[in-house]
Amino acid sequence: MLIDMADLCARKLTKESNAAILLKEGKNNDRFATHPTPQKLRWYLLAHSRYFYVLELTAALFLLALGLTEKPPALKANNLSLPVQVHAALEVLSLMIVFAGLAVKLKWQGAKLFFTHKRTLLKVFIWCMVFIEAIVVLVRRENHFRVTRSLRPLFLIDTHYCFGVRRVLRQILLSLPPILDMLFLLFFIMVIFAVLGFYLFSDNEKDEFFSSFWRSFISLFVLLTTANYPDVMMPAYNRSQWSVIYFVVYIAIVLYFLMNLLLAVVYDTFTNIEKNKFRKLFLHKRHAVRQAYKLLCSEHPPHWIPWETFKGLMSFYKPKKTDVEKYLVFKSLNKSNTGKLSLDEFYNVFENSEMRWKREVVEVFRTNHQTKESKTKAIPIYFRHSIQNCYISVRWLISQKAFEFVIYGIIIANGISVVVDIIVFSNTPQNERQKKIRELHWYHIVFICIYAVEASLKLLGLGFRKYFLSGWNIFDFFVTVAGFIGAVSTSFSFIVCLRPLRLLLLFKLKERYRDLFETIGVLLPRMARVAVVILLMYYSFGIIGIECFSGLELKDCCVNTSWEGEYKEGGYYYLNNFNDLLHSYVTLFELTVVNNWFIIMEGIVYLTSDWARVFFMSFYIVTMVVMTIVVAFILEAFLFRIEYRKEHPTDEKEDMKIRMEIIVTYEELLALGESYVEDLQPDQPVHYVGKRPKTKMDLSVKMYDDEVKEWIKKERALDMGETSVHAYITEDKMPMSSTNSPSSPVSSNTSSNGLVTEEITMGEVNTVFDEEEVNYDATF
Repeated sequence: MLIDMADLCARKLTKESNAAILLKEGKNNDRFATHPTPQKLRWYLLAHSRYFYVLELTAALFLLALGLTEKPPALKANNLSLPVQVHAALEVLSLMIVFAGLAVKLKWQGAKLFFTHKRTLLKVFIWCMVFIEAIVVLVRRENHFRVTRSLRPLFLIDTHYCFGVRRVLRQILLSLPPILDMLFLLFFIMVIFAVLGFYLFSDNEKDEFFSSFWRSFISLFVLLTTANYPDVMMPAYNRSQWSVIYFVVYIAIVLYFLMNLLLAVVYDTFTNIEKNKFRKLFLHKRHAVRQAYKLLCSEHPPHWIPWETFKGLMSFYKPKKTDVEKYLVFKSLNKSNTGKLSLDEFYNVFENSEMRWKREVVEVFRTNHQTKESKTKAIPIYFRHSIQNCYISVRWLISQKAFEFVIYGIIIANGISVVVDIIVFSNTPQNERQKKIRELHWYHIVFICIYAVEASLKLLGLGFRKYFLSGWNIFDFFVTVAGFIGAVSTSFSFIVCLRPLRLLLLFKLKERYRDLFETIGVLLPRMARVAVVILLMYYSFGIIGIECFSGLELKDCCVNTSWEGEYKEGGYYYLNNFNDLLHSYVTLFELTVVNNWFIIMEGIVYLTSDWARVFFMSFYIVTMVVMTIVVAFILEAFLFRIEYRKEHPTDEKEDMKIRMEIIVTYEELLALGESYVEDLQPDQPVHYVGKRPKTKMDLSVKMYDDEVKEWIKKERALDMGETSVHAYITEDKMPMSSTNSPSSPVSSNTSSNGLVTEEITMGEVNTVFDEEEVNYDATF
């Protein structure tokens, strides 16, 4: 975007640049309502420049980092604390950068669109609160109670690079209605059991868990997490063994039935959200393509896009691509070989423009003179053929099943040796283990050498680039290198920790395990976004915890309670505090694990009030919702892959790549520029191979093929009221031209689109898409 920014600002908004902006809006799922006018183009380009993105991200991260340096009012300064004037001034500076970003967006979008966008309006409101408080701190030179600092993560969420985090939050928000319904039912049943428990067990003076209705409800809430079981049951069970029925029924209904039902409801909702999101994004991108096509197509029938116009479009949409790469995209789209693009062909511009092309020169027939001349160079040719034969032999070897099974057998033998080592060393006295290590060290070296030979053969046979395209090969290479380092080192534990990792390669033998690991690979980007959401959630709750609970003397507290011993010197629970942001993260993670989390809560409640329970119970509910969404992520990804395999059994062994092959003639390259044919002979064609990774969109198009066709039919129905010109574009059939224009590279009579081995196409001519189909009013 930075390359074409100066050029665009220097002249008026052309149809090519305007169409490129439309395609970017379609790809990024941006609102078409914010499409820039010529007067606002400079502000649009500034808001979408890389410098702007980085500056906005830096300011947001800096605001979050200030949480480490701000001293709570109740505590003394620590090693990371900065003087009040310093961190307040830095906060004001960061907020001014955020304000500058908001001002640029206001100039670009206009006041009406800017203030009607809910997320932007929320950001402005939070900015005002945080900025006023920062000014107050700077003037007073003293920190005060500032819970609004917990809202700082919103500035990071709203940055360009956190679009994936926003999608996760949007999915969480859209999943909330059924979750809230289930939580209401859950709490209703808990209230009923709390009332029943109070009447059944409150007369037992030794039972502190049901002494009041509020205490009964808290005990049952903790029992929902099983953290206090069976402690909560034992006083009542000691008095009457029939009381076990109450606890068994409660756990069976609330924990095993309602909580699992909650997961099922969330998964069903999440699946529908994913499908609806795919539908909206799919139709949104097609709408962007149609709008761009209307700008680019010729004024006279049949309203196609010629090569020169497409080249101008790509100069703005993909400015880093060379002319050859732009032409290859055009040629891959132009399956009709007419030299011009129809709307039906132009729909695939998003996918084909992501192709990465590799050149392979096609050898031409050599004359007798050239053959005799080549024979004079006998020695270089001999060595060249020897290397080629060696390469072919190695590639044949590593492709054999026998080679693979031999390696698996060696891995199994290595795994057995690891088990034997553990047994031997566990029965060896401590003072003799180093001697035993030296005695058995030799066969570790043998295994590592075998693995090194295997990796070398694969590198030689597959090539460096192709070898590291496989995740399994990367894992194998890492374990081999790490094992070699461990073998030459003196650390026995380091070797033992690394060697068992190679056993994971055995899981490739079973299809279900392959699906599992492939699903993990698909989930990693999503899980990274969820991890960011959890860290930001920890930040917000951590700041609230610091403001409310910092400075509490937890050591030796909780006198005359059942958890008094946990806060004494040997109990260590007094270390779980909210004195700073780092300690808050540790404490919140322990609360997430939920094992004995109520002890942390009761210690802080003992020193404050019962209202502190609201903080801990709210954190558990929010964490439970997020973790339920995480489980829904995993289920949806795994089941989607299983269903895809069932629907498309012929694609079972396909890799996650889409491949295209294009043959470009000498004349076509010469028309693009003489520099592209300097190393070619006349009439020598060039073979280009394009590849790109499959996306979730590609798989979804195949998976929901029937639904996609229905969406297209609805699109066509919406076009009935369009203008006659646009209807002519979509309904007019493209005639095949017998002669091509010689003015462009596509016009060569010898040109060919080559072989397309796999491509996602729709094959339907589309018309109008109602812009209201895309819901832009979501908060995130």
